[in-house]
Amino acid sequence: MVRNIYWLCFGFLLIHSANASAQSSYEPPRTTAGHPDLQGVFTWRTLTPLERPDTVGERSVLSEEEAADWAAFENRRQNRDLIIDSIGGASYPPGVISYNEFWYERGNDTVEDRRTALITDPPDGRIPPLTEQALVRRQDVAAIQEISLGPEARPYAERCLVTRTSGPPMQPGSYNLNAQFVQTDDYFMIMNEMIHNVRIVNMDKEHREGPALYWEGDSIGRWDDDTLVIETKNFWKGTAFKDSTPNMLLTERITRVGPDTLSYEFTIEDPTTWTAPWTASMPMQRMNLPIYEYACHEGNYGFDGIMAGIRRLQLEAELAN
Repeated sequence: MVRNIYWLCFGFLLIHSANASAQSSYEPPRTTAGHPDLQGVFTWRTLTPLERPDTVGERSVLSEEEAADWAAFENRRQNRDLIIDSIGGASYPPGVISYNEFWYERGNDTVEDRRTALITDPPDGRIPPLTEQALVRRQDVAAIQEISLGPEARPYAERCLVTRTSGPPMQPGSYNLNAQFVQTDDYFMIMNEMIHNVRIVNMDKEHREGPALYWEGDSIGRWDDDTLVIETKNFWKGTAFKDSTPNMLLTERITRVGPDTLSYEFTIEDPTTWTAPWTASMPMQRMNLPIYEYACHEGNYGFDGIMAGIRRLQLEAELAN
């Protein structure tokens, strides 16, 4: 047992040492200001989950054969054309039951280093526990959604305001996992295909004073050698990430590590929500395709149905009393 853990940790170090060596030897193209050119359209689709699944125990890295077997299993399990309708539910497998496989672009393989989770810290590959304050807040939100007082009670993503995949931070998901980066000396633009939001990062500036104005927060960028570091805070009413609050501090790091590959890493700190900060890392691959419009809510009758349904249940409860 001890020997297996030793070799697993040793293999993990070898993989990351090799990656670090490859990254340090790559010389990226540069802008006229001398910074790495990060521009283009990139995707981060992958089967590797954000958190380490229970099925792999505490293992941080899979062997090549294990990764291939796991990818084959997940591609079969998540195929929307092969699911059993009678089981149903948004968690079997993750995604929207009514969409067929044509609409999904979750990726079909793990990340190259075969990690079992995108989270790199804490070492267990899982989001730290919620604080007592966050648990109470979650109960309050659930109670509001249960009685469905109005559209404000519905989740942000359902109202097409912000989504978990585009964030910030950007995370894996089912579809539209694409972003376009445009940079100048003074600004860095992140345009996400999902919910068609645009985030403007002000370079080498100070965070604005006063109340937040944007769902995506106030983003300030700087260069740390060849890595773009983006610090975002002052979120309007919290973020798309579950349980987060306006107190969240997000630090993103984007590094060009190959001709068509970026390394994207983010760290989340919110002491009102999680008992410790946590970090995730994933690659982004260049695409030779444009960003398409994400027309959320166009011709969507779902919200009307949700509100009509809860009103009907409330009426029936009143009549029964």
